[in-house]
Amino acid sequence: MHAIPERDTMAGQSGATISPAALLVDGLHIHYDTPDGRLDVLSGLSFSLNDGEIGCLLGPSGCGKTTALRAVAGFVRPSSGRIHISGRMVSDSCHCAEPESRGVGVVFQDYALFPHLDVAANVAFGLRRLAPAARRSRVAEMLELVGLPRIGERYPHELSGGQQQRVALARALAPAPAILLLDEPFSNLDPDLRERLALDLRDILQRARITALLVTHDQYEAFALADRVGVMHQGRIEQWDTPYRLYHQPQTRLVADFVGLGSFLPGRIHHVDGRSRVSIELGNLPIHTRTDQAMAHAQASPSGEVQVLLRPDDVVHDDDSPIRAEVVRKAFRGAHFLYTLKLPSGATLLALVPSHHDHGIGERIGIRFDADHVVTFPIDEPA
Repeated sequence: MHAIPERDTMAGQSGATISPAALLVDGLHIHYDTPDGRLDVLSGLSFSLNDGEIGCLLGPSGCGKTTALRAVAGFVRPSSGRIHISGRMVSDSCHCAEPESRGVGVVFQDYALFPHLDVAANVAFGLRRLAPAARRSRVAEMLELVGLPRIGERYPHELSGGQQQRVALARALAPAPAILLLDEPFSNLDPDLRERLALDLRDILQRARITALLVTHDQYEAFALADRVGVMHQGRIEQWDTPYRLYHQPQTRLVADFVGLGSFLPGRIHHVDGRSRVSIELGNLPIHTRTDQAMAHAQASPSGEVQVLLRPDDVVHDDDSPIRAEVVRKAFRGAHFLYTLKLPSGATLLALVPSHHDHGIGERIGIRFDADHVVTFPIDEPA
């Protein structure tokens, strides 16, 4: 993870001051003393978000992502490190601003709607300083924004889970916070609703022009919602990047294994006609970019050996290919089958094949490699 510059004090080549990040988390450490000793929850967590960006902390239970969100909100005091919101320092080793003074809105995992208040009163809860007419106008504006313009008089128990989530979002957005924080926003919803609602939520946040940070363990939610995603492991970020780069250009085996499906085949780097290539069982793969080439050489053993990542969409079904693989497992996914294939060497890989190619277990099919990036790792790097 590269160190993050203090953007609120940086200047461009012209001497103009660069505007501060909407959210800057720098070197955050959080630990607790337990009967068994010190428990490190966050270990030097660092990332930043620009105005209007949607970020996500992605990782399994226990990786520290929810603690990080609570630290940004002001519910947890860091042991060390800094948090800046819109250029204002809200937490360091000497100072920790109260949650209500940070300008953050929070959508909790269980939505935390007040059951005795109707929808309009829930949304208006943080607007008590406004005059009644202005408060009603803002409530109507927020319910319109989240697509629920006519339910102000209903109560939370009368709403579906998706509607409750939208009301909680409207309530968090109503005071116009600088940052919106979302804790596992879809965990209480049916799986078939999550991706659609994630796209709806992204549209709402973009229309509101608000910077947002969510935490989730679900990569599909992260990819549907976020501009930047940080894959977390043991209290730190392994890679903070776009969803595309996390999937196609993971920097560590841990990221490669956590984000998407994939297989690893042994390979060897060599040169052909002055260009670097990696030879694997599927053939010789060209390394197109200088960055990938430099990384592959840095990762290779003295004999040039590496591990090569193959995503299921990198492996193409091709009846004309001389390379044949045996179907050992298949999973129907609507438009595609996910095949587990065994190569002549005994190595296995995954392939996404259009579902009109319905091959039986034990059948041998032709395959070839087709990808823009050759992603390699050291042969001794653990998963």
